[in-house]
Amino acid sequence: MSFIIDRRLNAKNKSTVNRQRFLKRYRKHIKKAVGDAIGNRSITEIEKGEQISIPSKDIDEPIFHHAQGGHSENVLPGNTDFIAGDHIPRPPAGGGAGSGSGSGASDQGEGEDDFIFNITQEEFLDFMFEDLELPNMVKRQLAGNDEFKTRRAGISNEGSPGKINIVRSLRSANARRIALTASKRKKLAALEKELEELQAVDMILRDHQRIEEINEKIVQLRNAIKRVPWLDNFDLKYNLHVKVPNPQSKAVMFCLMDVSGSMDQATKDIAKRFFILLYLFLQRNYQRTEVVFIRHHTSASEVDEQEFFYSRETGGTIVSSALKLMKTIIEERYPADQWNIYGAQASDGDNWNDDSSICRELLSESLLPKVQYFSYIEITPREHQSLWEDYSIVQNQYPKLFAMQQIVDASEIYSVFRELFQKQIA
Repeated sequence: MSFIIDRRLNAKNKSTVNRQRFLKRYRKHIKKAVGDAIGNRSITEIEKGEQISIPSKDIDEPIFHHAQGGHSENVLPGNTDFIAGDHIPRPPAGGGAGSGSGSGASDQGEGEDDFIFNITQEEFLDFMFEDLELPNMVKRQLAGNDEFKTRRAGISNEGSPGKINIVRSLRSANARRIALTASKRKKLAALEKELEELQAVDMILRDHQRIEEINEKIVQLRNAIKRVPWLDNFDLKYNLHVKVPNPQSKAVMFCLMDVSGSMDQATKDIAKRFFILLYLFLQRNYQRTEVVFIRHHTSASEVDEQEFFYSRETGGTIVSSALKLMKTIIEERYPADQWNIYGAQASDGDNWNDDSSICRELLSESLLPKVQYFSYIEITPREHQSLWEDYSIVQNQYPKLFAMQQIVDASEIYSVFRELFQKQIA
């Protein structure tokens, strides 16, 4: 007996629930595929979907069927090796025909391929950033919103025909008819009862004049009741919709990078991968995300993305110049009471010795009280220098606001990113 399972997508996302149940069931396979994809992809492809392969043995679905009952004997022709009562050894694993998952070729049998499906970009990022969070995340609202959403605000007596509320309109019409005809119906019921009593009297004793009067009044009352319109313009009710401001949570990410002569292009590429991961992560938590690029050597400047990643400078390094510029930009454009501010700094650790203590003071006294989180990555295989030592003091003072990690190779980027943004235990 054959069983056909229709898994085609239905219109209007009717299969969304089934898809979510499927993703939950095979989470282990998907997580592994996403982890492998992150290691093999370039930055330009990091947020695309992924093709997931699930072994056929893991998607077998149970079915009910009739088992073979009773005692049966089979005669198999062509057997010259065994007689009745012999024990047949188990065939070696993977050697049988008809197995589609074996590595060897076969000229007979029919196999079954692995089940392959695609996950969307949104689902890929969900698995990619699973178990991560933005520390101290606060969704501050915009003072003036330029986005609005439509919301129902009750019922109105005026409106367009497309917004008419049929139930409310009929309810209003019924109430109006009852209110206008209640007294007439009461009189009509009394007259009909009186007429019934008069007609029950013997023909000789009946008051025919009174019966005629009652019949005339009944006709008048029924006509008056019929003249009340079944639906009037006064009865029409419309759904009222108003536009209300849609508060938008927003964040700004400051990307600080050393572009002095000691930072080669390979080091910058590693920093770029880290910054892109952080940007994607912020976008999933805030509706509006802005990025500020600050590069520095002996002096700092705000630049665009192209110049930030690909320009090259020579000379020494003064890290505090970038922190000072970040502080100035926050004060001028990004008030801390309206913006969620995040900072990410990448460097090879080189800094003018007397400047490292200034960086520590700037972070502790000026920046960390205003930011939600500040992360520092040092991209170098060498021993740590004075900047790392001063930043270590800051980390000990503010463990929930400041984090730092070292990266030696590009393959460590994602693991370091997870270390910096793993969920904190309350």
